[in-house]
Amino acid sequence: MNIKFKTNIKCMGCVEAVRPELEKLPEVKKWEVDLQSQDKILTVEATDSNAQQKIVNALQTAGYVGEPQH
Repeated sequence: MNIKFKTNIKCMGCVEAVRPELEKLPEVKKWEVDLQSQDKILTVEATDSNAQQKIVNALQTAGYVGEPQH
């Protein structure tokens, strides 16, 4: 399942800052940030919907904000 988040990730340096936090979550299969979109949308392919809060927490640990999009 894909989960989308509006973020404050602005550049590739930011992407590299969140990479270790997202990649240590077993629920996350793959992810990408659309740096061209106004809302800097993070799309995560996750194994289950329970991953949403864990992803938000991982972003916060790295110093970023993730707001789930519905």
